[in-house]
Amino acid sequence: MKLQFSLVLCLLFSTVAFGQKKEVLSSKDQHAVEHFKAEYKKKNYKKFEGKILVRENYIQFDDKVIFLEKYEKMTAQILKEALIYPQLLTEYQMQKFLDETTDRTQKRFLKLQKDPKASFDVNNISIKITELPFLNVNEKVKRFKLTTKNRNLPNPIIYFIELTNSKAVKNMSFEEFVKDAKLTYLDQE
Repeated sequence: MKLQFSLVLCLLFSTVAFGQKKEVLSSKDQHAVEHFKAEYKKKNYKKFEGKILVRENYIQFDDKVIFLEKYEKMTAQILKEALIYPQLLTEYQMQKFLDETTDRTQKRFLKLQKDPKASFDVNNISIKITELPFLNVNEKVKRFKLTTKNRNLPNPIIYFIELTNSKAVKNMSFEEFVKDAKLTYLDQE
């Protein structure tokens, strides 16, 4: 009887010890999870249709420039496929202002300007994109954190983005995934 009881206890403790452990997320990662739960609205964004010039440390979209680190292959791949570009971020910032600002005077002032987008212009920024694998729903969807740094602003601006590739399979390389991907979510943190 003692032997059976010992065996059962040993088996019980071993299953607890070797059971699958849930990974504990940092507070920043937990914030990203909460953001997608509360704010997520799928939308299809167009790829950039203008002229793209790729150089070693920057990519130029018509007359707008994004700088990147040499070793940021993921960021470079997404930018080369024209999924993220300065004009998109400018449009996003302007629309966000119009949607969230309740001050009618500021809205009227914006409409009176010759080029209302000028005050939201995104140019000469550096970008870093990091994947958030704990947020990936399946192999067809990948979610990322996009950090932009502007010399004129003291703090970086952080966005969450989602790329969707309906043709994606489980062990597809990142380069293949991005080629047929679409930007389906963009929101500022």
